[in-house]
Amino acid sequence: MVTQVGELVCEGLTKRYGDTMALDSVSLSVPSSGIFALIGRNGAGKTTLIRILATEVEPTSGRAWINGIDVVKEDKKLREKIAIVPQEARTIAWMTPKQTVLSYLLWRGFGYGEAKNRAADSLARLGIAKYGDKLNRTLSGGTKRKVLAATVLASESEVIFLDEPTTGLDPISRREFWEILRELGKDRFIFLTTHYLEEAEQLADRIGILKEGKLAASGSLDSLRGTIRYQYSVKLPPNVQPPKVVEGEIMTGKNGETQVLTGEEEAFSIARKLSESGVRFSVSPVTLDDIFLQLDSESATDGDSN
Repeated sequence: MVTQVGELVCEGLTKRYGDTMALDSVSLSVPSSGIFALIGRNGAGKTTLIRILATEVEPTSGRAWINGIDVVKEDKKLREKIAIVPQEARTIAWMTPKQTVLSYLLWRGFGYGEAKNRAADSLARLGIAKYGDKLNRTLSGGTKRKVLAATVLASESEVIFLDEPTTGLDPISRREFWEILRELGKDRFIFLTTHYLEEAEQLADRIGILKEGKLAASGSLDSLRGTIRYQYSVKLPPNVQPPKVVEGEIMTGKNGETQVLTGEEEAFSIARKLSESGVRFSVSPVTLDDIFLQLDSESATDGDSN
């Protein structure tokens, strides 16, 4: 297998825990730049994959490389270039944000003076310098997440792994954190897992979908649309009878809203009929939520859709 700088490559990654298959021969190739989001149901294998790539656990079989570095055989070399915020990561209650970031940098081998300057710059960049001397236990959940982000930002690692970084945040804090991730993604490679489909759609340059340990699809949002049967969505308000659909799928939401998933030609044919009858509607390419539901209802297959 030939790998090179600028790529994250997985080749047949498999991980078993006893009789449980957490990952089943996952093969993936994505550029190691921008933001890659891995989505899937709970138990799909997202955390297992990110832990393997971050050198925390070894695969049962298969190999992986990041920028040409083998994640198992060259784990020490890779750890110098990556940083991770695990799903279970928490700030230490009796420490301050300054102390949190400073101690992390000292642990990574920075000198005290440089670590102190980097900590101050990182907290300022994330807009939380004013909380620098407050105890972490007094901070909001969103601010604590920013403190954790500040640690990996200050390290200037080439690759950052974030396992469900916004879980538990309120909607406003989540969107503030998105802005931080977008900024980080300009000059780092961010590999994140999330169960918020909107988060992946808003942030990611490329998206991978795991189902029961297998890779169902991966690629840009546009390329993922090409992996499913129906690429367009027509939405109707509650209590409106949907038109006859030659080929497609009709779904009714809890609020009574009707959604028709179909192909491009039929979507615009439906739109013309609705427009002529004066019915309110919207027509658009399917969202990641639609793609995920369609793929999740089908059998997962290995491979990269790019």
